[in-house]
Amino acid sequence: MFAQYLQFMATGINFHYKRNTIDPKPRKLFRSNDADTIVISEQPLRLVSCDTPVKAAYAGKPEKSQLLSEKCKERLNNGFYDDLPNGLRNYLSNKITRDAAERHIDAAMDATEAFERTLSERLTLPDGSQRKIAVMPTGDLIDFYGRMLAYVSPWYQNNEEDPLSPVGDPKRNTLNLDMISNGWAAFFPIYPSLPNNKDLNITIKAANEAWTQGKEAWEKYGKNLLLGYEYRMCIKLSEEDKSASECIADAFERICVDLRDVSIVGKFDFHVVLPSHRLWIWEEDLEQAKKDLNF
Repeated sequence: MFAQYLQFMATGINFHYKRNTIDPKPRKLFRSNDADTIVISEQPLRLVSCDTPVKAAYAGKPEKSQLLSEKCKERLNNGFYDDLPNGLRNYLSNKITRDAAERHIDAAMDATEAFERTLSERLTLPDGSQRKIAVMPTGDLIDFYGRMLAYVSPWYQNNEEDPLSPVGDPKRNTLNLDMISNGWAAFFPIYPSLPNNKDLNITIKAANEAWTQGKEAWEKYGKNLLLGYEYRMCIKLSEEDKSASECIADAFERICVDLRDVSIVGKFDFHVVLPSHRLWIWEEDLEQAKKDLNF
């Protein structure tokens, strides 16, 4: 099954499809280079295909976000969300332990520290200066929050003083892949912001090893740690002043595809697929994705 997927992706796909139009976000003008080129500062980048745990800024410190999580669990168990499949309700409810929010936020802080270490290790040159980064925008390009969606890697001059390593060398990894392979980010590929060809296969393999071997986040906090997107789902399912159907619509906006056999499992059955094999597609993008991905 997995071999079928590898063959399926080997053809290569160039994505030119843009899902929606994003409202402009203010950016500070840094300088102009000429009459048709400007440089802006503080353009945030979202590392795509990976998802780390969420810090307290999203839903509050543990004492607050735990109450929201428990509100979600109560609703999952008391009939409020009986429109959701029983398997999904059990899956999320079992992950909402008495310290679920605290462990999740602690994992977010650890992931941030791990990312800072990775940046230092990979971007600091022998003389102490900082290496530039290569930015590869992809898919939707800009998300709802004004962040550029991209794969990011250290920039090499590719000369005698600063040679580019051969294909397969970890020095060529994107920072996105680093976070997945070291176990601090869940694999979270969302069409159309996907890596091309063998890069996707390399990432799937790294994600599967991190999950099955229980690296870092799962070693320290256990495999019942809510993944970043699962945590956000639970917070949305705890919202007051919304009906069950409205909360469900907010929490489950993407359709999951099982990468092992490229089968559609839908919005509510993603839990039957290992985290390392989940591909996500916005509901409005499904028909276009079928054409682009040939499934």
